This record gives sequence, C-alpha cells and structure tokens, in this order.
Amino acid sequence: MTGVSGGAGELPETPAVVEPGGRGATRIADRVVAKIAARAAREAVGPLHPDAARPYATVVVHHDTAHVRVHLELDYPCDVGARCGQVRHQVVQRVRTLVGMAVPEVVVEVERLHLAVEYGARRGRTR
Repeated sequence: MTGVSGGAGELPETPAVVEPGGRGATRIADRVVAKIAARAAREAVGPLHPDAARPYATVVVHHDTAHVRVHLELDYPCDVGARCGQVRHQVVQRVRTLVGMAVPEVVVEVERLHLAVEYGARRGRTR
C-alpha cells in the first residue's frame, strides 16, 4: 500500500536554475594571499641563517590580480639575483595554483644579508 502525501514536507516544482553571475562571488582577502606568498618565499629561500627573520609579504588584490611585495633576508655570499628569481617564480606558481589569481608583479626586497658562518670562519673573521 502506498500513501500519497498532502504536500506538507515536499518541495514544489523543480527550483529555478540560477546563472553563475547571479550566485555571488568568493572574495579572497589580501592577508590570505600575503600568507601564501610569504610561505612560498620561505620555500624558495630554503634554510635560513639563525639570525634571519622569516620572509613576509604585502599584497594588493584587485579583482583576480595580485601585486606582491616580498621582504626577506639572505645568506652572503650567494647569487642574490638568482635567489630573488627563484622567489618570484615560486610565489607566482603558488598564488596561481592555490588562489587562482594572476600575479603580474612580484617585487623582492632583500632587507639584510647575513654572513654565512662557515665563510667567515674560513676567512678568519670573528664576530
């Protein structure tokens, strides 16, 4: 025996399909993108000098585009240009992959260079 419901808990006809533009949008905060960029910079730099501060980033997001500025400290001697290039590449890839934003600009600011401990020891320098 099957019963027929009086319609109290049932949906009326099929709900109307809402176009993608009318559903709303997801906005990703600048600080979230900044954290992703800082983490990507940290991955690209590798092990830090014991006195070095962690890389941090500031970001300006406009629609689907992020302009990134990364601040970091590096060991010396090293190829500063190549290390900055690695940081740029890693930041662009990670932000594009995780957030889906274009990154047309990554400015890398090297705030401080740290003398590598073994380099200073070989040269006879002490602190």
